[in-house]
Formats: sequence, C-alpha cells, structure tokens
Amino acid sequence: MNFKYFTPFLALLLLVFAGRVNAQRYLAPVFESVNVAKDAPYGANYTVQYYSTVGKPVLQPLTMDIYAPSGDTITERPLVLIFHTGNFLPQGLNGGVTGVKSDSSDVEIATRLAKMGYIAASCDYRLGWNPIAVTQEERTNTLINAAYRGVQDARTAIRFFRASYEQGNPYGIDTSRIVLWGIGTGGYITLAAATLDKYTDVLIPKFIGSDVTGDGLSDPMVIEPINGDIWGTSYGLLPNASGGLDTFCIPNFEGYSSDFDLCVNVGGALGDTSWLDATDPPMIGVQVPTDPLAPYKERILLVPTPKGYENVVEVQGAYLVIQKANELGNNQAMIDANIDDPITQVINTRNDGLEGLCPLIGRLPEDSSPWSWWSVEYWSQVASPFCGTMEPPACSFHTVGLQSNPDMSPAKGRSYIDTIMAYYAPRAAAVLGLNATSSIDLISGQDVQLRISPNPASGRLRIQTSYEKPILDAGIYNLAGMEIHRKSGLNTNDLEFDRGNLPAGTYLLRLRFQAGVVTQKIVFVD
Repeated sequence: MNFKYFTPFLALLLLVFAGRVNAQRYLAPVFESVNVAKDAPYGANYTVQYYSTVGKPVLQPLTMDIYAPSGDTITERPLVLIFHTGNFLPQGLNGGVTGVKSDSSDVEIATRLAKMGYIAASCDYRLGWNPIAVTQEERTNTLINAAYRGVQDARTAIRFFRASYEQGNPYGIDTSRIVLWGIGTGGYITLAAATLDKYTDVLIPKFIGSDVTGDGLSDPMVIEPINGDIWGTSYGLLPNASGGLDTFCIPNFEGYSSDFDLCVNVGGALGDTSWLDATDPPMIGVQVPTDPLAPYKERILLVPTPKGYENVVEVQGAYLVIQKANELGNNQAMIDANIDDPITQVINTRNDGLEGLCPLIGRLPEDSSPWSWWSVEYWSQVASPFCGTMEPPACSFHTVGLQSNPDMSPAKGRSYIDTIMAYYAPRAAAVLGLNATSSIDLISGQDVQLRISPNPASGRLRIQTSYEKPILDAGIYNLAGMEIHRKSGLNTNDLEFDRGNLPAGTYLLRLRFQAGVVTQKIVFVD
C-alpha cells in the first residue's frame, strides 16, 4: 500500500465515520461483495474482423459482464457502461496484454462501482481495422470506421438497458442516470458517443478520403448507407462481387433513446473537438499528460505495430476536450458543486483549473496506462509478434507490455484507480444528483461498546465488544474499498488481528453484528 494514494479518501469517508445512521452510497464502498453475471447478451451486429478470411462481415453477439451490489434493496441504481482498451483489435493481435472486458482494470473499476451502489456493465464491442496498411489514409479510414462501429455498439448497450427497464427492469437500473466509461481505446468510443449528434459531424476534411465511387470527387471515409446510422438503428449494406449485398450494420432496439448523462474517459482521445457542442453530456477526463501514444492536448495518434509506430490521424486529448466542455457550460454541475476535497486540491495544481480534468502523473515517462496490470506468469510465456525471432521468456507479451508500463504491478494499478475513483465519485454525485443512502444499517461503536487497542498499532490489534453484542464477521479494507483481510463465521467478543506484512497506513475495520455494521478507522504505524 502506498499511503499517499489513499489519504485523499479520508475526506470522502468522513461521512461514514461521523456517526450517521446510514452510510452515503456512491461516494464510498458500502457493500462488501458483488454479484457478476458474465457474458450477458446486449445485442448483435456485423463485424469486419474476419473479412480477410471469410470475405464478408460476420454477425457477432455483443456481450457484457454485469456487476451488482450484493444484498442491495434499492430497485433503481445508476448504470455505468465500461468499454475496454485494445486498439480496436483482438487481444494478442493488438500486440498487447489487454483488450477484453475482463481486463484487470475493467474488473477492478466495475467491482468498486458496484460496491459503491452502482450497476456496472463491462461491455465488449466490434473490433477490426488495418493498422499496417501502406498508406496513412487507409489506416485513418479503417480506424474511423472501427470507432464508428464502437459508437453504434455503445449506443446499442444503452438502448438494451432502456428496453429491459420496460420489461420489468431485471437489472434494477435507473434509466435517468447512465454513465459511459471508456478505458484507453474505450475512451475514443465514449467521447465520440458523447459528441457525435449527426452523421454530418464526421464529414470533416481529415475524414474525407479518395474517390472510391469513380465520380471524380473525394468520398467520405464513413458512408452512412454502408455503415448504418450513427445510432446503430438502421441497416448498412454494400453490394458484393457476386451481385448480392453484404451487411455491415443491423438495427438493435429501435425506438429507445441512446442518450446518457455523464462521459468518462480514462485515456483515449476525441476524433475532433468540432464535434463538441452545448447539448453534450458532462465529461470527466483522466489522462497521463506524457502518454506517448494518445495526446493530452493535440497530436497525431500513434499505433504500435510489429513494424514500429504508425501515424494515423490527428486527435485531441482530455485537456482540450475538458477545456471546451467547460467553455460550453457542459460541466457546470461539477463547477457549481465546489468540490474541494484533498484530492481535488492536488489535481487542481496540475490541471490549470479545468474542472473535470484529472491528469495522472506517471511514475516513469513511458507510462501510458499506469492503471493496468496483467498476469506475469501467463504473459511472460506467450510469444509476441513484436519480438521478431526472440522467444519467451527473453521477449514476450509481458516484456512488450512493460515498454508502456515499466513498473507494472497490481498494487500500482490499484493505487492509480484509487485516485480515479476518488476524483470521479463526488463529480458523478453532483452531475447525476445522487443522494440515496444504503439499506445497510450502520451502528455506532458505542452501541456495541467497541474497544480497539492499541490504535494506532504497530503490530497486533485487539478488538473487544460487550458480551451481548458478539462480532459475526470482521474485515479490513484499504481506503479504496478492497478487502485485504477477513474473518467470517465468528461469534466472539474478543478478536485479534495481526498486522502481518501490511504497510503502514490508514485502513477501514468493518465489523458485522446482528444489529448492523460498525465501520471504524484504524492506523498501522512503523
């Protein structure tokens, strides 16, 4: 545990420690566990991913993993749809160790959101483009089409949940509080979904290509009759060599709104800030200013390939996006909230006063996605196309991944996510109007005659309660809500915790009694 990453959470958690009867959800974790429904379908559409082998688009199921707080009695919860990174290419083929809805950072964020009282869905989406095309125009053409399909799929996911709401609301969502959250490549999807209001938005010079129709005029790279509309609610068709029609898009859940209420990007960028207008939802932008691949302000997007880094198209990063969103008044709810917790105070020394912009300083200049991590044991044994003739373990997907995250570890990734969640939580509460309380009853330490000694402690911690109020379960959590030690099936008034290898820092002790839950701050010192 790195104490400096956790201390900002104290301000957010004071609501819990202040002796209130109920813990305010959405600002901090109030649930101990989550339920996960894996591979739930949310639609289907045609992908070009297998075009080179089968010669036509193929219908692909669109699926998601849905995370829900365990034991929640509230029937309508805000919904967060998460879209993973991966360069719009399959994991492995993209040269990286990430690129699926079960990426470590996606699972971590979805789990934390569910523990805070949200419903979170980690979604897959259609992939496929040509990063090794000979010309920059072809690379740009295939990439903007990949992003366009991603936007269609994100909007399909929104409409799926709105349709499910009318069919009994089996997921327990609040359709008036929907968040799109993109990580890396997913950030391109969420930012574009937030800003593309009409097809003509993509008809700007950098997305106009060569003459492909033979009329002597340059043609758009994205052609609506072929690709379908920007919502994914119309057919996209293209005549093929055999005289038939290839399908590139089919409608999903027509008649439902694709609107959402808050956009979050953790990495990624926006195709063009000209897409932004005053009708777009509020935005939170998280980015590493020194990211060598995606720009913090404005730069030509670089994509890694086995041949090296290839230029694609000029895009705008979180700094310029949030700057314009604020100028348009889109982030006024966050500005009016006057958020002034310790983490905001630190971030505001780095973001030029742009509310909603969260620059994360990488520990090393190469850091691109410091919130990510992966299995060293597995990926160090898998040969990477980026290694040429070198074999594992000398060169592997793991060693290639280290080039953009040199000191990768679960602890490092979680520490960055600590900051992301701390920055997100109060802003989402302001934008979405979240003030509901948890159904979990919190009781005070006085109610059970709780005694903790010593506190602070350097080693062993003793916990005692009255004879009539035995402890049933006990857990220690870091300030991000991650459980790091647990004892279940108890029925005792006298309990000891051994610090073991826990680093010095502040933790949460959570004790369950028959009458409710006590949450207490504890401190370990060296």
